[in-house]
Amino acid sequence: MRPEGYDYDTYSQLAGPLTEPSEEPSGAGSYRVQYVKLLAREPHPLRAVLLMTLAPVLTGVLLVYLVWPTHWVEREGADAWLIGLDITMLVCVGLIELFMLVNVISIAHATMVARDPVPVVPEQGTRVAFLTTYVPGKEPLAMVRATLEGAVGIHHTGPVDVWLLDEGDDEQAKALCAELGVRHFTRHGVPQWNRPKGVHKARTKHGNYNAWIAVHGDDYDFFASVDTDHVPLPIFLERMMGYFRDPNVAFVVGPQVYGNYDSPVTKAAESQQFLFHALIQRAGNRYRAPMFVGTNNVVRIAAVRQIGGLYDSITEDMATGFELHRRRNPQTRRYWRSVYTPDVLAVGEGPASWTDFFTQQMRWSRGTYETLLKQYWRAPFTMPPGRFFSYTLMLVYYPMSAVNWFLGILSCALFLWFGASGTQVAASVWLMLYSDAAALQIGLYLWNRRHNVSPHEPEGSGGLAGMAMSALSAPIYLRSLGAAVLRRPCRFVVTPKGDGASPDRLLTFRVHLFWAVVLASSLIASAFLDHSHVALYTWAVLALVVSLAPVAVWTVEGRMARRTDTARQEQRTVAPLAPGAPVAGGPDVPVPTRTRVPAPPKTTVPRITISRITVPSTTVSSTTFHGITVGGTTVHSPVLQGAVPLPGAALSAVPAPGAAPPDTTISSTRTGGT
Repeated sequence: MRPEGYDYDTYSQLAGPLTEPSEEPSGAGSYRVQYVKLLAREPHPLRAVLLMTLAPVLTGVLLVYLVWPTHWVEREGADAWLIGLDITMLVCVGLIELFMLVNVISIAHATMVARDPVPVVPEQGTRVAFLTTYVPGKEPLAMVRATLEGAVGIHHTGPVDVWLLDEGDDEQAKALCAELGVRHFTRHGVPQWNRPKGVHKARTKHGNYNAWIAVHGDDYDFFASVDTDHVPLPIFLERMMGYFRDPNVAFVVGPQVYGNYDSPVTKAAESQQFLFHALIQRAGNRYRAPMFVGTNNVVRIAAVRQIGGLYDSITEDMATGFELHRRRNPQTRRYWRSVYTPDVLAVGEGPASWTDFFTQQMRWSRGTYETLLKQYWRAPFTMPPGRFFSYTLMLVYYPMSAVNWFLGILSCALFLWFGASGTQVAASVWLMLYSDAAALQIGLYLWNRRHNVSPHEPEGSGGLAGMAMSALSAPIYLRSLGAAVLRRPCRFVVTPKGDGASPDRLLTFRVHLFWAVVLASSLIASAFLDHSHVALYTWAVLALVVSLAPVAVWTVEGRMARRTDTARQEQRTVAPLAPGAPVAGGPDVPVPTRTRVPAPPKTTVPRITISRITVPSTTVSSTTFHGITVGGTTVHSPVLQGAVPLPGAALSAVPAPGAAPPDTTISSTRTGGT
């Protein structure tokens, strides 16, 4: 899971070197986490501020221009239904541009306030439990071994125990724990820890953790955790534990990166998370409230116990962090805080297929909608204003993306089918404002690429794959939003790991193909109905490209994979040879068990298998053998005994006359076939 060739040493210390905590005159317990603003490191901060100002300003100008009352469409004597469609169009355009403005403001604001914590040496003697979970049949045991082996190698200045939280009480998992010196826990078969809902909900990550906390939480001060597919670095605790010198820190989290960085889906999925891990979470440090991310973290057990355990949600990490940030530390009466470190301290595994990626995005977005519907309404009364503002900007991302996608397609369809037009502006002016606003938004995104925390993406890359992946996810977010509004049940699904990645089929892209049909039919209809406008045509074509892009990528990937397989098969094919000639490249035949031995007195080869030989009608001859046992038949000088079988071939034994030289050629003939 930690591929070679990447600079994990540098990226595991992005926050800087460890320092001694500064003592304050007020005495013990007065330490507070210190931070350094990202802009403070910039040689030309004024240029950055100018870019961050112009991008939202020009986006706002575009919004005002489009919805200015003098640009509203007025149809004298038109049917009421057409006037109603015009009003709908105007609302759609206004909301689309408003959401775009909010998104730009969010990125500009995050860029202005983002900061990194100053790492400090951990306090000695703290008791830590390192936890990871295991679901038998869903996660390969080899992956669990890699995670546990990484965990037992972690450095810490106090007592630390590594625990495996096994959902199935698996015998192989127990044996692995015994081998590695890891402690084993299971809630399997205990009714009070396997309930239909709540903090001990069955078959959920939070239920598993909460059961462990109920039994063993008193034995430790903190628990560190990673997902099963994440391998922690030895300095995991060394870089995280120091922040807990601040008594109000409830948890510390780090970024998520994917070690299986080989498939296009995985690469784009990691790039998609750039803004969140490189910028949004760092902006959360400004309000002492970055989001809780379950992939790798350390948690103060007393804090999570105060809220009754990890929250019952399909995304238990975000929901738990939200609850903690509404509460106060009962000992200091200050709000609980959290810290985000940009240090890459664990390397995980990301979705390797479109099916798994869409499933992951469905779960993440659905969890956000649940937080908005069930928890968010309490925040204005229980959360500091700045923290509430920060959370609002984070939580509206998924619903804004979903609604924007729907409104964009709705406005295109209303115009292309019915000629509805909520606003009437000059195409040249619109194109100028829109292109300038889009250029500044992209420029803001690219400028922030210097803050990337991924060790895998090439230095200087523009992150275009990540931007494209975000656009491709919008239809998934809309589907998830619809399910949340309709209260459709959504169960927790473990993302397939290792070789168990879910296969992609055409049905995988059914959501995207549905919208592609809607858009394509609208464009065709507009050609016959003579409804044309550069803005609506541009939106419709771009949306159609987004809808078809994942299908196109999947198709190209499939063709490339088939070509690769064909090339490998051709390499295994043995070309026809003349009678008596040795096999070309004899020892190079791609069979793992065949080995050329440099003329020893006697060598035994258990078996030689040639999986596929195509011969029209000729003699296939082996390499010269001397004193070799092949498939149980002995071939030994000076007299050849037996024959070397080729399946379906007519065999002949060639004697070595008298005291012939030790090297002997064995041949067999087969007429036709494969």
